[in-house]
Amino acid sequence: MSETTHDGQVAVTAPPSPDEGLTAADLAAKYGLSVSGARPSLVEYVRQLWDRRHFILAFSRAKLTAQYSQAKLGQLWQVVTPLLNAAVYFFIFGVILEADRGMSREVYIPFLVTGVFVFTFTQSSVMAGVRAISGNLGLVRALHFPRAALPVSFALQQLQQLLFSMIVLFAVTVAFGSIPDLSWLLIVPALGLQFCFNTGLALIMARAGAKTPDLAQLMPFVMRTWMYASGVMYSIPIMLADKPQWIADVLQWNPAAIYMDLVRFALIDDYGSEWLPNHVWAAAAGWALLFLVGGFVYFWKAEERYGRG
Repeated sequence: MSETTHDGQVAVTAPPSPDEGLTAADLAAKYGLSVSGARPSLVEYVRQLWDRRHFILAFSRAKLTAQYSQAKLGQLWQVVTPLLNAAVYFFIFGVILEADRGMSREVYIPFLVTGVFVFTFTQSSVMAGVRAISGNLGLVRALHFPRAALPVSFALQQLQQLLFSMIVLFAVTVAFGSIPDLSWLLIVPALGLQFCFNTGLALIMARAGAKTPDLAQLMPFVMRTWMYASGVMYSIPIMLADKPQWIADVLQWNPAAIYMDLVRFALIDDYGSEWLPNHVWAAAAGWALLFLVGGFVYFWKAEERYGRG
């Protein structure tokens, strides 16, 4: 297109753009563009996460190794910390408050140590999940990968730490008279279900913590309340024998109490099925499935928002 100017010269003007008048959405569709970091379908998201399984495992191992790298005792703190907690709880609850009522020392001490170790597994997974996104923003913003890999790897890190500590738990149990037998194999499905539950809970807390970083300051108080309500230091049926039955039922059916009791039942000879709620394995599987599936979907729905803003 051209036109004549006042001095007789011909000026050429650019032809109108073929994209003129198109909206951003129209332009993206025309040129095959997609939103950077757009949320994939749920099936595709699961496939992407599976493709990163080697990264998840390597990342969890690296975090576990680095956790106590500055301490002289190094990885021994993985065992020493819950043992010291158990010693403090035994002095306060077992000696001063006599929370071991109805149990011999041979049962109560393994009961207490098992409770501390197993609950710490859930507690650490929750606390790591809260910071999974907000504490790794540099990684989230620099690389493209399914963000669920972070809370899953942190939950896996806590599982590896628990398995390392189980050696001491076995030693304590044997020292107080429980002999290893086939029932100890029940630890495998019990901890497997607890890991699924913890992973789902870590995913939920990761999304919540990404939106509200201050949640990391609140969660220690929530976890401490949960610990005291879950029978870590005392037997719920014995301690609440004079209370309405529904209170004991609610506390026994909470997932933390269920997973602790399953491991206690597997390890301690004199901790029989009479201490467990009815249909305990079904409840353990139900909590695991509910939180794993629900937590994964809940986290996936906010995939586009992580690391932005």
